[in-house]
Amino acid sequence: MESFVVKGKVWKFGNDVNTDVIYPGRFLNVTDPQESAKHCFEVVYPNFMKDAKAGDIIVAGKYFGCGSSREQAAACLKNFGLAAVVAESFARIYYRNAINLGLPILICPEISKKVEQGQEIEVNLREGIVKNLNTGKNIKAIPLPAFVLEMLESGGLIPHLKKKLKK
Repeated sequence: MESFVVKGKVWKFGNDVNTDVIYPGRFLNVTDPQESAKHCFEVVYPNFMKDAKAGDIIVAGKYFGCGSSREQAAACLKNFGLAAVVAESFARIYYRNAINLGLPILICPEISKKVEQGQEIEVNLREGIVKNLNTGKNIKAIPLPAFVLEMLESGGLIPHLKKKLKK
């Protein structure tokens, strides 16, 4: 992700997507990353795991990741291989958990009105631009700061700190 640009198919969600919906509490004892990735949205959207592919992108409305502060809700999406999550807004703890775990995440206030399920988008995390590849239109987002991009490039906070300590 050196260029900080990802492309993928859109999986569109609405407002207030709760961490219990993203990763159900009954799987909190699962510690294997590949196994945890199998349970994304399992209870509420069982077809997501059948139809979604690594490299796809979640687009959501307001307050994505609300609810409990469980980091597994961000980890399962990263472990599944999603390219990014783009939403109008995020619950603060989810936003930070995603960054700490190395899951690319971007705030884009108009995204729900300008992207549809199944469309292809290109997300530029550095520039803060989401391009709808089906319509050719650019959507302005909030670019990620340099220190966040560095953490994402390292794979998350812990790998980033380990890398810095080696210098």
